[in-house]
Amino acid sequence: MDTLLLPFSPRYIVLTVCAVVTALLVGIGIFDHNHKIWEVLLVPIAIFGALTLLGIRDLLQKNHAVLRNYPISAHIRFLLEEIRPEMRQYFFESEKDGMPFSRDTRALVYQRAKMQLDKRPFGTQEDVYREGYEWMHHSVAPKSRGSAEFRVTIGGPDCTKPYSASVFNISAMSFGALSPNAVRALNIGARKGGFAHDTGEGGVSPYHRENGGDLIWEVGSGYFGCRNRDGSFNPEEFARVAADDQIKMVELKISQGAKPGHGGVLPAAKVSEEISKIRGIAMGEDCISPAYHRAFSTPLQMMAFIGEMRRLSGGKPAGFKLCIGHPWEFLGICKAMLETGIYPDFIVVDGNEGGTGAAPLEFMDHLGMPMREGVNFVHNALIGINARDRIKIGAAGKVATAFDMARAMAIGADWCNSARGFMFALGCIQSLSCHTDRCPTGVTTQDPTRARALVVPLKTERVYMYHHATLHALSELLAAAGLDHPQQLRPIHFSKRTSSTEVMSFAKLYPSLRPGELIEGTQDPRFRDAWAMARADSFQPAA
Repeated sequence: MDTLLLPFSPRYIVLTVCAVVTALLVGIGIFDHNHKIWEVLLVPIAIFGALTLLGIRDLLQKNHAVLRNYPISAHIRFLLEEIRPEMRQYFFESEKDGMPFSRDTRALVYQRAKMQLDKRPFGTQEDVYREGYEWMHHSVAPKSRGSAEFRVTIGGPDCTKPYSASVFNISAMSFGALSPNAVRALNIGARKGGFAHDTGEGGVSPYHRENGGDLIWEVGSGYFGCRNRDGSFNPEEFARVAADDQIKMVELKISQGAKPGHGGVLPAAKVSEEISKIRGIAMGEDCISPAYHRAFSTPLQMMAFIGEMRRLSGGKPAGFKLCIGHPWEFLGICKAMLETGIYPDFIVVDGNEGGTGAAPLEFMDHLGMPMREGVNFVHNALIGINARDRIKIGAAGKVATAFDMARAMAIGADWCNSARGFMFALGCIQSLSCHTDRCPTGVTTQDPTRARALVVPLKTERVYMYHHATLHALSELLAAAGLDHPQQLRPIHFSKRTSSTEVMSFAKLYPSLRPGELIEGTQDPRFRDAWAMARADSFQPAA
């Protein structure tokens, strides 16, 4: 009896209804002698018939248990799951909700990029008494807002072609991860605004070159654009590419905040013939940047490689980018600097809150040091070896607003890079589909039909205006604090609520080492043990 009633159970009733309606409609058509009846019945028969066939297929397939138990109707579950991010974003998020970037932050970037009013009415929506709330101190003697053309000179004593960089630049995003039109718009915007555009590890593409914006050439473990056929580093090819006047700095990518120790992956679906040619890789396969470098394996060799990059580039600033992992490894690099006398011109510190097109969840959520702690660690380590004055520090990792910049620079950064901020300026809506090649706004896709939605002249202007408006906001923050330049920012200018009743200055949260303290022998628990474990001849800790 139960078996006979099964088609009428809630689980199967939709399939049953579709089958019965299809049969009834076909029966009416057969037994009705008016041949014109088929003109009326054809569409509904097709609809209900297709649903019936779908239900039968659901019953027979073996991949999804929910479809076997709820034929047809279970597809609603998959549909809702597919549009869940959009539903949450448009209907349920408050202004302060939304991850990784809140609706309020995204709206701010859009407004600044479009030269729209970016002010807010009626007071803050932040809970200023919640644990973790942070603020910047203002002065009772604020200054008049000065020029927002804040710049920093990058290049140590060994650099013959120092670069005057904006304090706000486009972070590393490769062509391949980004569409041609996205790269074009970013580069033209960078040229117009006088700021730098990091190529990402995917190599210098024609779209980076065609409009002449300043480039930071990032070289990853895949050595794209300067590799031999076996994937090893080719110094002659590196020298040829780096000689281009458009390339202002060369950057060695050690690790990326969102997936440190994992390497980079460009899915095979996004490896076009063009990308294959630019990167020197085979089509039809995932383009993988190994998690480790083949050109060096110790801190000493790494410093030698940095020195070689600077020599081969003709004396341009040479540095590296990393997310801090084992503290003794970075301190081992510091010891290698002291031992070899070779110092990078800059270090870009990425944080585990940084963005990426695709990464395992465990890596994104639980691997690597957050950017602020990383920046302050590197800042203090360089102070501790008396090298801070010759090495500039860039901060990358969820930087989108002037406050983000000021906070990072107060604890050690000389400039900031932003990737997702500039993606928002291009029109990114945080659909979280970067890895699918189905980006709805044409930013992260190699599909020409999708990429054409990104109109380069319009987006160029928005990239430029976002940069301009953000630096304008930074200048207003500095003026309110009684400062003239972001280089004057210190930890004492910021505070953080550590509980509902307690507040702590950043100066207490991020204490500084004394110049040369690591060399002299520090007792600071943040560095003492790691410094003792650090080795210049190996990334492995000392026994």
